[in-house]
Amino acid sequence: GQPHKRRKTSDANETEDHLESLICKVGEKSACSLESNLEGLAGVLEADLPNYKSKILRLLCTVARLLPEKLTIYTTLVGLLNARNYNFGGEFVEAMIRQLKESLKSNNYNEAVYLVRFLSDLVNCHVIAAPSMVAMFENFVSVTQEEDVPQVRRDWYVYAFLSSLPWVGKELYEKKDAEMDRIFANTESYLKRRQKTHVPMLQVWTAEKPHPQEEYLDCLWAQIQKLKKDRWQERHILRPYLAFDSILCEALQHNLPPFTPPPHTEDSAYPMPRVIFRMFDYTDDPEGPVMPGSHSVERFVIEENLHCIIKSHWKERKTCAAQLVSYPGKNKIPLNYHIVEVIFAELFQLPAPPHIDVMYTTLLIELCKLQPGSLPQVLAQATEMLYMRLDTMNTTCVDRFINWFSHHLSNFQFRWSWEDWSDCLTQDPESPKPKFVREVLEKCMRLSYHQRILDFVPPTFSALCPANPTCIYKYGDESSNSLPGHSVALCLAVAFKSKATNDEIFSILKDVPNPNQDDDDDEGFSFNPLKIEVFVQTLLHLAAKSFSHSFSALAKFHEVFKTLAESDEGKLHVLRVMFEVWRNHPQMIAVLVDKMIRTQIVDCAAVANWIFSSELSRDFTRLFVWEILHSTIRKMNKHVLKIQKELEEAKEKLARQHKRRSDDDDRSSDRKDGALEEQIERLQEKVESAQSEQKNLFLVIFQRFIMILTEHLVRCETDGTSVLTPWYKNCIERLQQIFLQHHQIIQQYMVTLENLLFTAELDPHILAVFQQFCALQA
Repeated sequence: GQPHKRRKTSDANETEDHLESLICKVGEKSACSLESNLEGLAGVLEADLPNYKSKILRLLCTVARLLPEKLTIYTTLVGLLNARNYNFGGEFVEAMIRQLKESLKSNNYNEAVYLVRFLSDLVNCHVIAAPSMVAMFENFVSVTQEEDVPQVRRDWYVYAFLSSLPWVGKELYEKKDAEMDRIFANTESYLKRRQKTHVPMLQVWTAEKPHPQEEYLDCLWAQIQKLKKDRWQERHILRPYLAFDSILCEALQHNLPPFTPPPHTEDSAYPMPRVIFRMFDYTDDPEGPVMPGSHSVERFVIEENLHCIIKSHWKERKTCAAQLVSYPGKNKIPLNYHIVEVIFAELFQLPAPPHIDVMYTTLLIELCKLQPGSLPQVLAQATEMLYMRLDTMNTTCVDRFINWFSHHLSNFQFRWSWEDWSDCLTQDPESPKPKFVREVLEKCMRLSYHQRILDFVPPTFSALCPANPTCIYKYGDESSNSLPGHSVALCLAVAFKSKATNDEIFSILKDVPNPNQDDDDDEGFSFNPLKIEVFVQTLLHLAAKSFSHSFSALAKFHEVFKTLAESDEGKLHVLRVMFEVWRNHPQMIAVLVDKMIRTQIVDCAAVANWIFSSELSRDFTRLFVWEILHSTIRKMNKHVLKIQKELEEAKEKLARQHKRRSDDDDRSSDRKDGALEEQIERLQEKVESAQSEQKNLFLVIFQRFIMILTEHLVRCETDGTSVLTPWYKNCIERLQQIFLQHHQIIQQYMVTLENLLFTAELDPHILAVFQQFCALQA
C-alpha cells in the first residue's frame, strides 16, 4: 500500500497550495465582484476547516502581516468565517495575539503595526468586541507613563494606536467615547512633552516653504484630529465588510485577552523617528482630481498603502509598478503625483531608504514604460522642483538625487532640457545648483564615456563638464628632465616593461636620495617621499590602460608597496601620489583606494587622514571623496563583524564539544579542547585589536571634522563674515551623514566620543550635531 500513501500526501500538498493561491490572490482583478469572490472563498475555507485548520490559520496570520495593503479584504474574510464558525474566529484572534507578542519580542515593530491595525479592523467585522480593543489601546498609551525608557519606545506605542484610527476610530468612539477621550488626552499631553532635537538631522529640506517637513507623530496627530473633527468621515479606505453587514452583525464577538506591552529590555531596538516628506500639493496638478491636503487622513491612508505595496513587491519591479498604477480608487486622486512623492519619500528617507537605492530607479523606469503618456511628465516636474529647492536640500539627499538622476538619464539617451537650468552657470561654482549639475555629469560619464557627455550637453555648460579622465605622468614630457628622480623613473619604466622582479625594483630604488635626510645617513627603506613618488608615478602610468592592468600592477609589486609604505607617512604619501596621477579620474581613484585597503598597502585611518589633508582641500566637497570615506568605514565595520562571527562560531563549537563530552563521558577530546581554546584566545585578541582600530578610525574622522569646522568658525569670527557658506553647509551635513549612516556602530562608542571630542567646551554649531544624533534613539 506504499504508493497509495504517497498519493494521499501529494493530494494534501496540492490542496494546501491551492488554498494558499486562493487566499493570496483574492482581491486581484477578476470577472466577479470582490464581494462574491470573498463569499465563495469563505465557503471553500469553511469546508476545508476540518482537515486544514492549522494551515488556514497560518496562512491568514501571514497575509495579515505581509500584505497590509489588502487589510480590509482579509478582515472581511475572517469576519465571514467567524460568522460561520465561532470557534475558528476565537482561535484566529488568539493566533494573532501570539504573533503580535512574537513580533514585539523579536523587534519586528513594522510588522507589529500591521498586526495591530488588522486586529482593530476586526472590530468593524464583528469579530472582536470594541471595549476589549479600547482596553488594549489604553494599555498601549499607558507606555507613555513608563519611567526610564527611551522615547522611541513610547513613540511606537502611540503610533500603533493613532495609525489604526483611520480604520476603526468611528466604531470605537461610538461604543466607548468617554474612554477614547481619556486615551486622546493622554496622547496629547505626551505629544506636547516629547523632545524633538532629532528633527533637523532627518529633514530633507531645511526650509519650511513651500511645504513644512513635519515630524511623523505630529503630522499623524494633526491628521487624526481633523478626522475626529469631521466626525470620522473618511472616504478612501475600501470597506468590503459593509456589503455583508446583515451577516456580520449576527456574529458573536470575541474579547481580546488582556494585553500587556512586553517590558523594555537591553536588546529592544525600536524604529527611528521620521520626518514626513512633502513635495506636492493640490496646486501642482490643476487639471486632475484634487490632491488631499497634508493634514487630511486620506493623505495618510493613500501614502501608507502605496508604501505597503512597495514593501510587498519591491523585489519584482514589474509587479510592483503594475500594482502601484492599479491602486484602487485611483480615479478619485492624482495617483501619479502620489506615487512619485512616495517613491522620492523612500529614496530620500534618512538615515537610509527602506530598500536598495537602485530599486527606486528601476521602479520609476518601469512606471514610465507603463504610463508613457502621463508619468514621465510628473517625474520631470518633480525633478525640476528638486532642482529649484537644492539650496536647502540635505547633502545626503542631494547625493541620492545625483545618483538617481544620472542613472535615470542613462536609460533615456541622456535627453534633458539642460537650457532650463542655465541659471546655474552664473552662480558661484561651489553653490548647490552648479555643483549638482557637475556631479550629475560626472556620474553620467561613469555610465557612458567622456565624449558622449560633451555631445549631449550644450556648449555653454562646458565649464561644468568633467575633465577628460586621463592619467597625468609627471616624468613624461621634455620639461621633466630636471625633476629629481627623473633618471630613476626612466630606469624603472624599462625594468617594468622587461618584467623585472620585486628585488630588481628594490635595487633600482636604492640610489634614490631622501630629500628629508642628510646624505651620510644610511636610512635603508624608511619613509622616503621621492622613492614613493618615482615608483608609484611610473607604475600607475604604465598600468593606466584599465582597472585590470592597475590591479595586476598592485598585485605584482605588492612587496615594494608594503615596504615603501611601512610608516604612516608612507601610506599617506602613496595615496597623495596616486591622487596626483589620477586627479581627473575619480572612479579610478575610488577603485584603487578600495584595492589598496583590501591588499593592506594602506589602512583605513590613512585614507581618513588623506581625505582631510590640505592636498584634497580643493576637492573636499566632491561626492567621490565621501563615497571613498563611507566605503572605507564600511570595510572596517565588515572586518570587525567577520572576526566577531568567527569568534562566536568557535565558542559555539567548544560548547557543543563540552555538551557531547558530558553526554559520552569521553576523555580523548581534552586535546581538541586545548586547540579550540587557543584559537578562541587568538580570535579574542584579533577582535579587540580590530575594535580598537575601528574606534580609532571614528576618532580620527570626528577629530578632523572638529578641527576644520573650528578653523572655519574662528576665521569667520575674526573676519566678521557669515559662517553659513556653501562649504560650511556641505561640511556640517557630511558630519551628520557619518553619524547617520553608521549609527549602529557609533552608538557603541558614544561615551568615548562624549568624553574625548564632543565636550561641553566645543562650539555649539558642532556640538548640536552630536546632540541631534544622541536624540535619535533617546
